[in-house]
Amino acid sequence: MVAQTRAGNSAPKRLVFNEKIVGKGLATDALLKKLKALHTELAELDQELVDVNSLSTVRTQLVNTSILLHKDRGVKAYAACCLADILRLYAPDAPYTHTELRDIFQFFFRQLATGLRGADASYYNEYFHLLESLSTVKSVVLVCDLPHAEELMVDIFRDFFGLVRRDLAKKIEIFIADILVALIDECQALPSEVLETIMAQFMANDAQPAYRLAVQVCNATADKLQRHVCQYFTDIIVAHSHESDSESDFEEIRKAHELVKQLSGSCPSLLHSVIPQLEEELRVEEVQVRLIATQALGEMFSEKGGAELVKKYPTTWNVWLMRKNDKTAAVRLKLVESAKGLLVNLHDHRETVDELMRLKLLDPDEKVRAAVCKVYSQLDYETVLHYVSEDQLRSIAGRGMDKKNSVRVEALNSLGKLYSTAYPEIQNNDPAAVRHFSWIPNEILHISNSTQEARLAAEQVIADFVFPLPSGSSASTSKNIDVNEVAWTDRLLDTMGYLDDRGVNAVLLLSGIKGSRPSPYELYLQSCIQHNGGVIDKDEDVVKQRLNNVIRHISRQFGDPQKAADDLHAFARANENRSYKLLKTCLDTQTDLKGLVKASNEFLRRIESSSESILGTMTVFLRRATLRIVNQSSIPTLIKRVQKADSKHAQTLLTYISKHCPSLYKPHTSELTKAIADEKNARLVEVGMQALAAVSQSDEALAVNDKRTLERVMRYVLGPNARVAKFAARILVGSKEHDDLCAEAVESIARKLSTADPDLLVAHTAVLAQFARLAPDAFERKSDVLMTFLVKKLLMVPSPADPDEMDLDADWVEDDDMQPKLCARILALKVCRNRCLAHASTDTALEVATPVLKMLSTLLDHAGSYSADATDDPKVKSRMRLQAAISLLHLSVVDKFATAINTNFISLAITVQDPCYNVRMEFLMKLFPLLTARKLPPRYNLIPFLTVHDPEADVKSRAISYVTHASRNLSAAAKVDMFEIIFIRFLHLLAHHPDFSTAHENLQEMAKYIDFYLDLIASSDNVSLLYHLAMKAKTVRDGQSHTYSENLYAMSELTQELIKARAQARSWSLQSYPGKVKLPSDILRALPNPEAAAKILKTVYLPEETSAWLLESSKTQKPAGTSKEKRREPREPKDSKSPPKRKASRHRVNGTTKRVKTARWTSDQSESEEEPSSDDSDRDDREDTPKPSSEREDGSSEQDSDEEEANEKKGEQNRKPSRKAGTRAKRKISKQVKKKGNHARKS
Repeated sequence: MVAQTRAGNSAPKRLVFNEKIVGKGLATDALLKKLKALHTELAELDQELVDVNSLSTVRTQLVNTSILLHKDRGVKAYAACCLADILRLYAPDAPYTHTELRDIFQFFFRQLATGLRGADASYYNEYFHLLESLSTVKSVVLVCDLPHAEELMVDIFRDFFGLVRRDLAKKIEIFIADILVALIDECQALPSEVLETIMAQFMANDAQPAYRLAVQVCNATADKLQRHVCQYFTDIIVAHSHESDSESDFEEIRKAHELVKQLSGSCPSLLHSVIPQLEEELRVEEVQVRLIATQALGEMFSEKGGAELVKKYPTTWNVWLMRKNDKTAAVRLKLVESAKGLLVNLHDHRETVDELMRLKLLDPDEKVRAAVCKVYSQLDYETVLHYVSEDQLRSIAGRGMDKKNSVRVEALNSLGKLYSTAYPEIQNNDPAAVRHFSWIPNEILHISNSTQEARLAAEQVIADFVFPLPSGSSASTSKNIDVNEVAWTDRLLDTMGYLDDRGVNAVLLLSGIKGSRPSPYELYLQSCIQHNGGVIDKDEDVVKQRLNNVIRHISRQFGDPQKAADDLHAFARANENRSYKLLKTCLDTQTDLKGLVKASNEFLRRIESSSESILGTMTVFLRRATLRIVNQSSIPTLIKRVQKADSKHAQTLLTYISKHCPSLYKPHTSELTKAIADEKNARLVEVGMQALAAVSQSDEALAVNDKRTLERVMRYVLGPNARVAKFAARILVGSKEHDDLCAEAVESIARKLSTADPDLLVAHTAVLAQFARLAPDAFERKSDVLMTFLVKKLLMVPSPADPDEMDLDADWVEDDDMQPKLCARILALKVCRNRCLAHASTDTALEVATPVLKMLSTLLDHAGSYSADATDDPKVKSRMRLQAAISLLHLSVVDKFATAINTNFISLAITVQDPCYNVRMEFLMKLFPLLTARKLPPRYNLIPFLTVHDPEADVKSRAISYVTHASRNLSAAAKVDMFEIIFIRFLHLLAHHPDFSTAHENLQEMAKYIDFYLDLIASSDNVSLLYHLAMKAKTVRDGQSHTYSENLYAMSELTQELIKARAQARSWSLQSYPGKVKLPSDILRALPNPEAAAKILKTVYLPEETSAWLLESSKTQKPAGTSKEKRREPREPKDSKSPPKRKASRHRVNGTTKRVKTARWTSDQSESEEEPSSDDSDRDDREDTPKPSSEREDGSSEQDSDEEEANEKKGEQNRKPSRKAGTRAKRKISKQVKKKGNHARKS
């Protein structure tokens, strides 16, 4: 049945074409010509003016199968155009049956699918005309009314999306989009296959035209497609998530969510009903579904249109944010990983996102914390500057101390990358960049000094981002590497400008400047060369042992010492001469920056190609072994910067180099000589002098011998600038004519010393301190005159407090604020010390040193004065007793002096408990380098353990750090000598401590000393030795008096109980010590007979109250490791210039506390001086509880006891009330002196 044609008035124009196009014998060319003519005429006819009746003949012929199925492409192309025109002219009605229409549209799309290609294809214009007609006339909507229209629509959509992939003209894409939109708008029910075809285009990103077409179609038909898309998505979720755990099902769900993400970015209006579904998925129990939904929504919110999505779906946004508390870490991780886009695109929700990230920085799962830190490393400079707060960045810095390495690495990497990107703006002094980023290196450097684990990550970040070597990758194989040494050095100085003192010290430590030469790394290289890959000609065992020792030493500094040791052994076995040569170049202090970059790059490249598994270890090795922060290429720039007003850090670096690695100056001595000639620039002259002095002392060949320069140096020696004069004196000592020049200088100073003004006096004394040590012959020519003046006219002169001084209680003065007279007095002590050291190897050493040692000890005994009743300024006394203690430390390096000082060792040791914080800290800082270099006798290692009661956390933490580091780096045998065998000396020291008494409260304080020592030293391996030493303390007597012997016995009992309690709490086996230990005869004496020993062992010296307390404490002993974990916690740096003083504690009179105890035998009844030995049997028959007795049998009378007590009280009354004498530490020296006097009177 023919479809009804349109009604209306007859058109004035009729179709002229009246030829037959269907019939037998019609040639293809003729048919093609006729169809072309027909198409031309039909195309020109106007729909409103045509007489459709004139079209009936051609209308019927065009749908003949001979036309539709013709084999010629041209015939079919023109026929399709004609049919399209017929439909146009008949519109809105079609002059064909449904079957014919179906055939026609199938014919249309078949022609387009097969024929429409590029513009140069055959019949392109005809296909274009057909497509344009379908687009503009919309005759294609007739498809929707046909039976089985769904199948035809599916074919159309599939063909068109395939067609558009041919990269056709943009206009064709528009035509196709119009056709598809018309079909969707007119169809009653959209076939699911059509929707699948459309959706598939969003997943095929490689087909860009098809993707664009799908976006156009979806956006144009969003209202109609919303419901279908929602159903499509729901069907997938239901089909694949219902009671199924297979990975393939979840993969389908992931694909569906990936589709939603694509739609969100291009066609968000389609998702009106889908987003709420995702919201519901966030609440389901199935973890995988929550995971997928969280990731999908996170990526959608993170895109550029995310802000609109949040605004449109606020509930979904809030529910998604609640996943931060999801019970599954993987879900929280997906939430965090989306944060980069949130920070970049959701500026209006910055506070919400910041709070989310701040909370997740403390997430219990390390992967989540690491992911938060990583997000910030992915942000660009502008985003962080404007949309990430400084507080948030500091929170990330806090994760640099995280317990987990992955978190530490990500946190520090983020900070490092941000600083690296911001540095150009910081260099340009951009206020915003400086405020936001300049603090980052300081934080990283602080972290590098915290723990061994954090140090590794911090070092890597510092090397990569804070102080990177200039890039040499592009030119590393070239002979001419372009390296900007000035910019490299300026970056160091710019960064140091924003560091605090602790940060600057960390830079200096990381620079590798300080350290012994040859360094352990150089020794390793030498050992590798000698090892020769295992082929050793002679001394094979020695060579192997040397290599093993140095590897063991180096590997301790790595996070995984075992792997580091294995890798270092592997490098040695490889025995590659080229690698050795490159490494030697890197380690050489004379290698410049260009050479370092080139050699480092080639070395690491060779390691990577030959043995990639050891690359990580060798990279760390190279970083620590080379001068990659400062080297000899830095010197010219640093000298130039010192000439400027802002040269503080350049001067710091040059000073540090002068002290620890003057060989860096070798190529630059001429520049230094020029620097000291610039007399108008005092700062430059001082730096140049120090550098020249250091380099001339390190290498005689570089000593200054130029006559003109020496004349200038002599003027500086006799000048009023103390520091310049000191360095100038060293230069004179190193010159060829040093004998005459030094003698001349000493003569001149000797003449002028008595009349010198204060500043000149300081300078002259500083010079004398140098000559006394380095040119003793010249000094001794005038030693009588000089020493007489220094002692009588300078040191012994009282220094009362200034009556105009505002702060009368101040007990410290900084170096820069010291009066010249005090400076001169301190330098005078150095003269005395240096003179002793200069004569240390001579026969007159003790003759020279004895009066000096006596003077220094007196200063300690009288708190910095030469008499107990002196009224010197407290600030002067603090500085004087500090210098006296430091001088005694340096003199203790010499064996013969150490023996003499040993009698006053306790007074020296308790300097670490001085009432003045600065004295305590400075004393420790001078002590540690000497201990580390093992220049002092082992007993000096006891001093750090006396810091347990220090009120300032940093004093104690420094002590802990030293002991921990030293004991970790010592061999087992050395640890026994340096820390374990001295334990009995520690008990002796505590027994002689001015604060010691046998009152219960005091013994509790003494127990803290023992526990502190055990926390740091005791282990299951050495507990038997320590217990053995504690027991041995009751088998000998004190070398000084019976009172101290009883103190020692009380300490022995206390220590034994503490060790037993600790061993029990930690399940350590407390067995008898199998070896023999020789006890120190300088402080202990053997008991006169076995009966005396038995009686002492049976006597209990601890009060009942203390014994009960120990028993109760052992029941509540804390688990192992508690105290050590606390030590790992970071401590806040001290900011105050004058820190608070040691807290006062209750006054306790030593030796006067009366207590009930068992009868005891006095060890001083016989003065036998046999050397104590552990050969005596280990007897410990003491009873568990003391036997009450009121009888005194300790060898002293009540009158003696009363006399001691009266002396103590009298001493208290004589003290100045304005001084902070309430602390035990403040009184300890005067107590010690009085007790010595009392014992002397008794004897």
